[in-house]
Amino acid sequence: MNTEFLSFALPYLDSAEINEVVASLKSGWITTGPKCRQFEEKFAAYVGAKHAVAVNSATAGLHLALDAAGLKRGEVALTVPITFTATAEVVRYFDADIDLIEVANPCATMNPASLRKYLVDKCEMKDGACYRRADGKRVRAVLPVHFAGLVCDMDPINELAAQYNLAVIEDAAHSFPASYKGRQVGRLSPLTVFSFYATKTITTGEGGMIVTDDDEMAERMRIMRLHGISKDAWKRYTAEGSWYYEVIEPGFKYNLTDIAASMGLHQLDKAEWMRDVRQKYAEMYTAAFKDVAELQTPCHGNPDSLHAWHLYTLRIRPEKLTISRADLIERLKDAGIGTSVHFIPLHLHPYYRDRYGYRRGDFPVSEDLYDREISLPIYPKMTESDVQRVIDTVLDLVKKHRK
Repeated sequence: MNTEFLSFALPYLDSAEINEVVASLKSGWITTGPKCRQFEEKFAAYVGAKHAVAVNSATAGLHLALDAAGLKRGEVALTVPITFTATAEVVRYFDADIDLIEVANPCATMNPASLRKYLVDKCEMKDGACYRRADGKRVRAVLPVHFAGLVCDMDPINELAAQYNLAVIEDAAHSFPASYKGRQVGRLSPLTVFSFYATKTITTGEGGMIVTDDDEMAERMRIMRLHGISKDAWKRYTAEGSWYYEVIEPGFKYNLTDIAASMGLHQLDKAEWMRDVRQKYAEMYTAAFKDVAELQTPCHGNPDSLHAWHLYTLRIRPEKLTISRADLIERLKDAGIGTSVHFIPLHLHPYYRDRYGYRRGDFPVSEDLYDREISLPIYPKMTESDVQRVIDTVLDLVKKHRK
């Protein structure tokens, strides 16, 4: 049996990316420049959006999107407990508050019924804006998170957002390419943010993209991503540029480099193929695990929607096993198989727990899904024999430790 360690996630890169990066290095243009603009245009065309704004991380993208949406100090934004901290921490950059909305069981995406209950029970409308009854703070935005590659149920979320005048900013860090009811992610709401981190479905090492059809928001995000400098600041180093520029507002250092964009251009060409490979592996996992009483397979989504399969989130049923989730992860590691857990719910982390007074029991669905979750390797660099090795190892451990 193969005992070589199988990493939890590895990028799929070949000579196309390598050659493009080398060409960028040889060109002398290694920071934001023409290839970044080319990547933006190609990405916008891919998702069918009017604008794509490249940034150095999805965290930066969420920050800029919230700024463009008008989030202010002392206001409130909504997201879910099951997400990476970036979704919530960017809200705190504004000295705004984050309120959490329970996820749907078992898919771990924002539950529209929970969002409705929050808005009905805790908020009131005044002069066309939504305010928390408890303290009069304005609720400005909602950030649904497309978890593991599965798209949130966006129609009811968008309807509630329109009813309560909330900006919708989709955290699509896990979901490229993906679709909802035949519509591409990036076309579902005014602002969508993607991630190109090293483990994501396409990668530029570090990087992200914001897409929108709104001209004004796109313009502000482009300005704010590079120190608040006036339009096309990078062109000042080209033949058609000028040394003169103006700082319109204190901005940030969030620009993507041409080196990173060079990778993105070719990752984008592979996106559909890589998604198809991940789906094939997800189907292999599900076929092997779906009838095992000790295991729960993840949501595959509706037939008219497309899952990106960034993660394969297997869940155990601990009441049927004599081994804990933590011990199972260690046994898999001993067998040479890397795994992870997605995610420790935000309200259980010390910062959010202490600041907002959260405690275990506040979001029971999120807690239960987290307590039982193991993310298995799923990426195009794997082979079918790698997938089968994971399957055989999991099934063997379950057999040895079932009650």
